[in-house]
Formats: sequence, C-alpha cells, structure tokens
Amino acid sequence: MSKPVKQIHLAAHFPGVNNSTVWSDPAAGSQIDFSSFAHLARTAERAKFDFLFLAEGLRLREQNGEIYDLDVVGRPDTFTVLTALAAVTDKLGLAGTINSTFNEPYEVARQFATLDHLSAGRAAWNVVTSWDEFTGQNFRRGGFLAQEDRYLRARQFLAATWELFDSWRGDEIAADQDAGIFLTDPAPGRFDHHVDQFGISGHFNVPRSPQGRPVIFQAGDSEEGREFAASGADAIFTRHGTLEDGQAFYTDVKRRLARYGRTHDELKILPGVTFVLGDTDADAREKADVIRHQQVSGPTAIKLLEQLWNRDLGSYDPDGPLPAVDPLVGENTVARGRASVRMHRDPLATAARWRALAEEKDLSIRELIIAVTGRQSFIGSPATVADALDHFVQSDASDGFILTPHLTPGGLDEFADTVVPLLQERGVFRTEYEGDTLREHLGLGAAGAVRSDRAGAANRKAAS
Repeated sequence: MSKPVKQIHLAAHFPGVNNSTVWSDPAAGSQIDFSSFAHLARTAERAKFDFLFLAEGLRLREQNGEIYDLDVVGRPDTFTVLTALAAVTDKLGLAGTINSTFNEPYEVARQFATLDHLSAGRAAWNVVTSWDEFTGQNFRRGGFLAQEDRYLRARQFLAATWELFDSWRGDEIAADQDAGIFLTDPAPGRFDHHVDQFGISGHFNVPRSPQGRPVIFQAGDSEEGREFAASGADAIFTRHGTLEDGQAFYTDVKRRLARYGRTHDELKILPGVTFVLGDTDADAREKADVIRHQQVSGPTAIKLLEQLWNRDLGSYDPDGPLPAVDPLVGENTVARGRASVRMHRDPLATAARWRALAEEKDLSIRELIIAVTGRQSFIGSPATVADALDHFVQSDASDGFILTPHLTPGGLDEFADTVVPLLQERGVFRTEYEGDTLREHLGLGAAGAVRSDRAGAANRKAAS
C-alpha cells in the first residue's frame, strides 16, 4: 500500500528587527508600522497560509552593554498587534509568543480567550520560557531561572491556563430574554488551582471561546522542550533545517506522544525556515550570498563570536583571523542562560572545529560566522523550492514550515505568487480554506470540553 500524500502546512513569521532581516535593503519597510504587519498578514491569507506568527522581544538584544547593530527597534506588544490583525483578516490564524516566566496564568488566559473570541477562533499561543538574565532585569522577578525551574513553571503555567479555559463548559449562557435567565450556572468559570508555582482561585470572566483553547505551540529543541511539546502542545516550532536532522527530530518527538495517550497527528512539527528565490537556481544562490553578507555585518559577526568565546572581542577585526586565545569555559559572562550561548555545549570543541574550517577555507571571522550560521534553508527557482518543500514533508522531516522572509513587509509576496501555485498544482496545499478556525486549518480536533453548536453560538453572541 502506498503512503498517503501529506498536505503541507505553511505559516508566515513576522521577524522584527534582528539578523535575519535586512533593514538596509531599498525594498525594506518599517518594522513597527501597522501597515507592515497588515501587508504580511494579507499576503499570507491570500496564499491560504495557516497562520501568521509573531515572535516576542521583551528587551533589545545586547551584549557587553551594546545593542546589536541590526536589533534597534524591538517588537511592539503581541496582543495589540494580533487583535488589530484580526480586524483586517478573515481566515488566517494569529499566533503569538508569550513567555511563562514573566507573566501570570490568569492574565494570559484572559488575553488569549479574548483574542479567540474577537478572531472567531483563530488564536494560537507559542509557549516559551525566558532564560536571559538581562531580560529578567525588566521584571520584578528579575534574574535567572535554571532550566529545570523554567520548565517546571512552564508546565504548571500551561496546566493552570487550561483549567481557566475549561472552567467554562460552553453551555452556561442561556440569554433567554423571555424567561429572564442569562446564566444556567450561577457560578460559571469557577477555578481553584494550587501548585508549586501558582496559588489562584476565583471565577474566570471570559466565556468559553470558539476553539475552547487556543492552539498551543512550543518552541525548543532541548530534551525538556521536546517532552513538554509531546505532553500538551498542538505544534512545535523547531529550528531543524536539513532533511536528516528534521527526520531525526520528527521521529523522536512523534514517538513520545503515545506515553501521553496522544496520536501521531495530534502534534504538528513546523521548522522555522528561510528562502531565497531566483529566476534560476544559480541566480538564487547569488542572491542568497548577497543577503547573508547584509544580514551578518562585521559588528554582528563579532557579537556572535563572543557568544562562543565568552570574551569581549570588540577589538578584533571582523575581516581578520579568529582569536588565538581559547574560549572561556564556565559561568557565562556574556549573557547568562542565553539560548545562543547554551547551544555550545562544548565551547572548546566547537572553537576547534571553527578554527579548522577557517584554516581550510581561509575564512575571516565574518566569513566564518556566515558559513556556520547559514539561514537560507531553501534556495532556488520557484520550481526547485516547491520540490524541496514537498520532499521535506513527504519524507517525514516536518509537517510544514514557518517561513521567515528577509524583507519586511513584502518578502513573502514572491513566494505567494510563484511557489504556492506550484504546491497547489501538486495537490499538496489547499486552494481554499476548508474551515474557519485555526484548529481546522491544522487538522486538529476540538480542545477541552465538548460544546454543542447551540452553546458555541450563544457564547459568541454574548461576547459580541
């Protein structure tokens, strides 16, 4: 029996200002004007994408007291932007990153339930933990949480929000004007949740939303992150960009689902990827090289090298050779707990590999950083990219992709106009939306308590 052809899930990532965008390009626009968010969202909806994804930036990226040269604006408030986008889109899912380290369950549940009502069931929450000590300085719980503490809080945070979402069954609102009865339950939304991290009780004041719960995303590739995703997430945002790495990650995470009583299709794996399109494959490769040099300036290259070396390298020439000194090993002084630092589990071994590569290819610091931090996942003509995306999904390396264009806001336009039609011709991507909610777009079942159509309609009427 032949294997069924999988449908590809596509999403658009509005990246903000960081070293994946090119703000200096003449075609680049504002990173913060609402028109930019609206343009990318409308393009994604025109192309029938599943959702728009917003990352979270709670503090400008800085190192040794200096802001990255490409991170000079940051990101506005997630809920404000997504709520505004709900008014200018009809079907597109709206996913926002909100961390569990510096927020409270009641507040976050209330905001997402509200967004789900206002968007008629298109809300999604990317649950992340925050490990940067310098980010924590902005909050009253400032400082650093060890990894095991971050994930304990995240698990208990998610469980608390689920209790809040499910505190309304969906049939409490009668709104019977003739009988003068509004509520069938005199105490709806009651909750009482006491665990290590939270002790909360009361009544949740937002009726059950169209999706019951927002779609839950999780971002992270650590052992703790994979298990957290398998236990309760609907989708995982991963960074694996090669076929082999993607297949290994896909197999590992999917096999974890059974221990939580979940099926293979209940968790979608969506790597974040980039793309460069050209008239020919050669043309695309030339464009990709130019883009990478725009993304990794000299100062950015030094900042990224410092994260491995754990030293102030500001005096080094980015067009010169790597430092002769070895990285400092131990408690990080560049950015304690930072993900980009923690990924270098053996700094000395990584530095040795980088030195060998630089010597073999005669690379400067900047050229080396470009080589080892390559971001363009799919490069080529529209036909080449469409073929590669389809092969990736059909080979069980992912269930789809979260695309990050290098230009804001028009960086998705060419993909929507050239690659998407080719995927549609193959029969692996929708030509029209078949449902209204994000859960329907992703092929996910209902969340939480089962509601009747009547109860759902009553809730939406009461919330309007």
